[in-house]
Amino acid sequence: MRRVISITMTILLHGVFLILLMIMGGILSDPQDKLLKQDCSRFTIEVEMSVFLYKFNKTFEDIRKQLSNNSNIHFATAVQTDVYGMVQCRNYLSSVDCVACLDLARTQIRRNCSTADGGHVIYEGCFLRYEAHNFFTQSLLVTFESTAGVCSTNQSKSEATAFTPVVNRLITDLVSVTPKIDGFFAATTRPVFNGDVTTTVYAVAQCIETISPKDCKSCLTTGYSNIQSCPPASGGSSVDAGCFLRYSDSAFFADSSIINITPYLPGGGNSSSKTTIIGGAVGGICLLLIILSVILWFQLMRKRKSALGGDLFGVTKLQGPVIYSFKDLKSATKSFSEDFKIGEGGFGDVYKGIIKNGDVVAVKKLSIATRKAKTDFESEVRLISNVNHRNIIRLLGCGSRGSELLLVFEYMENGSLDTFLYGKKSGSLSWKQRVDIILGIAKGLVYLHEQFHLHIIHRDIKSSNILLDDEYQPKIADFGLARLICDDQSHLTTRFAGTLGYTAPEYAIHGHLSEKVDTYSFGIVVLEIVSGRRCSNLTESAAANIEPHTDSLLKHTWNLYESDMHSDLIDETLDPKEYSTKNVKKIVEIALMCTQSPTSVRPAMSEVVVLLTNDISIVQKAPPEKPTLSL
Repeated sequence: MRRVISITMTILLHGVFLILLMIMGGILSDPQDKLLKQDCSRFTIEVEMSVFLYKFNKTFEDIRKQLSNNSNIHFATAVQTDVYGMVQCRNYLSSVDCVACLDLARTQIRRNCSTADGGHVIYEGCFLRYEAHNFFTQSLLVTFESTAGVCSTNQSKSEATAFTPVVNRLITDLVSVTPKIDGFFAATTRPVFNGDVTTTVYAVAQCIETISPKDCKSCLTTGYSNIQSCPPASGGSSVDAGCFLRYSDSAFFADSSIINITPYLPGGGNSSSKTTIIGGAVGGICLLLIILSVILWFQLMRKRKSALGGDLFGVTKLQGPVIYSFKDLKSATKSFSEDFKIGEGGFGDVYKGIIKNGDVVAVKKLSIATRKAKTDFESEVRLISNVNHRNIIRLLGCGSRGSELLLVFEYMENGSLDTFLYGKKSGSLSWKQRVDIILGIAKGLVYLHEQFHLHIIHRDIKSSNILLDDEYQPKIADFGLARLICDDQSHLTTRFAGTLGYTAPEYAIHGHLSEKVDTYSFGIVVLEIVSGRRCSNLTESAAANIEPHTDSLLKHTWNLYESDMHSDLIDETLDPKEYSTKNVKKIVEIALMCTQSPTSVRPAMSEVVVLLTNDISIVQKAPPEKPTLSL
């Protein structure tokens, strides 16, 4: 009797649960961990296995944190020196299911690709890939050497004559619209009418967020060819490096994830009769627009003649920056008042501005008249508009009038780092804040050197070019002197663009430019952060053990290093309880490693990040012989 009651209660509970599920229009929590494809690189790991595993784990811990901290994020990348990682979950997965799928994929790939320096694994719910080289560029993301289509072994409940054409049309529409949708993701349904019975086809298309719309469509087109022969099978999936396609006659995402793709279809999905009606109306509107365009053209031509270069050539083609009028920016800064001046940049001064909507911005005023300088400005605008990293200052827009060119940046209330080290706010940063600032600067430089789609060398890393946000997180500023060079190539330049005291000797003296110039400058800034002193012009009273007339913080640090007195460098305003001598010594040694000569022995900034975040002691010590010091 008890067994009958137990079974009855179980059935009732299941029934209630299913009814609630139907009311909610959702599906069960499910990471969708059916394995679709996996491959390992043909090349083996070249570094020591423990080192590789450390970098691998750090890479995917970073990605896991990104996916866990924001439920709206389903795509993430990270890098630890030679381990580049990427994960993408289907947008309909919850944050918990996304992380669960990632954890499974991470375990799977390490189990099956234990000695390979790269590999990928694809589940119905997520995709994971890692490589020993940078594969984030679009050309390497679009397709694997061998793509794959996976068809269900079950047949659809509907007849093939009704089911197959609906599926093919639905997938064709998804291939067409997905590249047009922000985030490159579309999930939708379509009914299949089969006599008195109606079934529903569920389908989804997704592309890696970093590829172009053109590459997205190319990848999805290949994916469609992989599963075109699947119907009348009840489901099918296409897996590739840059995209994912799936259909099924069973629900695998909640109704809340459905996107209306009709507006993205040719003709907006309207019927032919509506198209005919609209066509006539559009024709009349077009005629009116042509007339208005001619009038506007004449007005613009008049304005051009009356203004001296009032429009910056090429900037209107930018997708990101806002084009501000010179008049509005002048008003925002009270006619570039000295009271609003907050600093000096590469080509001019920086002012605080309050624009019409009440937002506070930083306006960099560049008074340059030469054609070459204006070309540099245009290049800078195009460059900064695509830079997006939490430790890089963000460009909001630009404006111009004649030879006066303006850049508009996000405003940092706390100002520049130098004021906290040896300016009016000196002594107010804790040791933890200083360590976080050092790590943030390093990560920003890694982005510029290795992760941005072009190779950027800043050339002028210094404390006054590091701004602090409300949470004292650093943001690298002033790209007026940044230049692009080809990957893995040094550059010889006759134009010096750095700041004496921070500049690497090979660049200041011989004009040899590489990303190691920024590494050197970073090392100097780290010493300033640790000591709270300028990199040059130290006084006899700065510390009791500094020899008279010492004028270089780097030279002083090397003297302490040779005497094994690293901790004597630390800012005396800091509470000794905040830091450990071991940690101070490690950071000082990293800074000295960054200032070594020749450049080949300096670490890459990605290696610096690993050293800063690694709990083990540094094996490689700075050389006992001092390198040539900065000028």
